[in-house]
Amino acid sequence: MKSVPLTAYARSVTGRNAVKKLRTSGRVPTVIYGRKCDAKTLELNQRDLEKLISHSASENILVDLEIAGDGAPKRLALVQDVQHDPLTGKVLHIDFHEVSADEKVTITVPLETVGTPVGVKDGGVLEHVLFKLKVRALPADLPLVLEVDVTNLALGKVLHLGEIPAPAGVEILGDKGVPVLAVQTPKSEAEEAAAEATATTPTEVEMIKEKKGEEGAAPAEGGKKPEKAADKAAEKPAKAEKK
Repeated sequence: MKSVPLTAYARSVTGRNAVKKLRTSGRVPTVIYGRKCDAKTLELNQRDLEKLISHSASENILVDLEIAGDGAPKRLALVQDVQHDPLTGKVLHIDFHEVSADEKVTITVPLETVGTPVGVKDGGVLEHVLFKLKVRALPADLPLVLEVDVTNLALGKVLHLGEIPAPAGVEILGDKGVPVLAVQTPKSEAEEAAAEATATTPTEVEMIKEKKGEEGAAPAEGGKKPEKAADKAAEKPAKAEKK
């Protein structure tokens, strides 16, 4: 993964009102932290940040972060978390995780398929069991996406995690037996209707049983309800006293 240059600025203001004014002025509050450094509050230019995100092909972005005015070397960091305004979509806050160029890191990357499976040509449907995979590599070797050639995937066949080819220097993490992609035979309308009926029947029976259970047993002869076990137990001591 190629790193992208980005300039940040030291931030001294904190608190809701101060941060709100900061955003109004076209700045985005941010923080950088890592295993070998203390957390540091910063701010970024809104336009620079939006440009960085819009030009990225993935959620994973590696930056060479320069902090203006501190005279320190650039800090290699991964975008860890981005908070967006739910209405406008603007970036509200961003977290950076500082990494070392010579230490492996773990991230989650999207999975993309290449080609049309032979099973799809035979009438099947390609199903994604997993859309993202966890990988570990040096920062420079981290992939933006994992591409998988599915051309030879036949009808009824499954591609497992252990069969996904890893790029050079990259380790794919997880249980190798987990299914990732499959070509399934599409269900007919009758099969789908039968599956839905089977799924709903137990629920309906359960509801009927539950309703009968709430209504209780039928009244005994003479219109009286059967005595409860607790009532019978309460009468026993009284009979014993009479004797």
